[in-house]
Amino acid sequence: MKLSLAREMLLPALQMISGVVEKRHTMPILANFLLKVINGRLTITGTNMEVEMIASIGGVPVSEGFRTTVPARKLVDIFRALPEDVMVDLELKDNRLDIRAGNSHFTLATLPADHFPSIDAEDDSVTIKIPQKNLKKLIDSVAFGMAQQDVRYYLNGMLFEITQSELKAVATDGHRLALSSLEVTTGIEDVRAIIVPRKGVLELAKLLQDTESLCTVTVGKNHLKASVDSFTFTSKLIDGKFPDYQRVIPKGGDKKVIADRHDLKDVLVRASILSHESIRGIRLFLEPSVLMVSANNPDQEKAEDSLTVEYSGEPLQIGFNVSYLLDVMNAIKEDRIRLTLSSNNNSALIEGEHSSDTLYVVMPMRL
Repeated sequence: MKLSLAREMLLPALQMISGVVEKRHTMPILANFLLKVINGRLTITGTNMEVEMIASIGGVPVSEGFRTTVPARKLVDIFRALPEDVMVDLELKDNRLDIRAGNSHFTLATLPADHFPSIDAEDDSVTIKIPQKNLKKLIDSVAFGMAQQDVRYYLNGMLFEITQSELKAVATDGHRLALSSLEVTTGIEDVRAIIVPRKGVLELAKLLQDTESLCTVTVGKNHLKASVDSFTFTSKLIDGKFPDYQRVIPKGGDKKVIADRHDLKDVLVRASILSHESIRGIRLFLEPSVLMVSANNPDQEKAEDSLTVEYSGEPLQIGFNVSYLLDVMNAIKEDRIRLTLSSNNNSALIEGEHSSDTLYVVMPMRL
């Protein structure tokens, strides 16, 4: 069983799917790609049992019997190292995959395709179509807020809340919250809420391009499936109860600050240089028309900086983790931001000056 194809036909798909394959795995076959031919198309599958990605490649003359699994990292490295535009021959021989390209020859071990696991999505589902760039923007706006390896497992992912006319994405690690919404016609009557695990969110974001072409998203009881161009992505869902994020969003803050996002980011970066390495704390001193920022560390070193802002309220001093503020500055794309505060004990609400669909909440620190 043999197939021939140009290096460039396979390499982009291999590189995309390789992100799903974990370096550390409990089953040897999870380190492999599944290669098989279905209806004249070569499909490549990678999975870690939680997330699965499949690429479908047409125009490859091969018999329907081609079916095997090969080491994912080695196959990617081989194709990456081959010269551009070279033709590559793949042939199955005695439980080995022979790879020939020009003067290069490689032999890879294989494992039986029958042992390769698959994620089966259920029938009870809702399907919506969204321009890729809109879904990518939604995910990118909030992904940094997801927790990593938190014992509250439901925080290690992103909440997607689907209503009849809106898709909302929410992420929180218990210290900050990111929320963004997108208008989309779904046709469903009841609110559908799912939690997609962190790995699934990050791999889906890589798959999406900044184009108007549509992504078909199917949400089931236990899975989310997305079809993007020649790729099919499936992720299991986290079975848990996401916190009531509406209760976290500050209401009625009377201290509103308008600042240039780039200038504020620069001030925060400079002050962070001398912040405590572990807690990353800084102080904001707010006075009419001026925002001052200071930081210090156990070595008695200190940084102070300031910038002009639009503010006419009472003076306020409040502490924050500077990394959380910088994450928000990087996520907002508007040139000016609106910062809403009420006291030094209450969370800050941060938005783009003219934004109505995305907001960020950052809890204060006691310094």
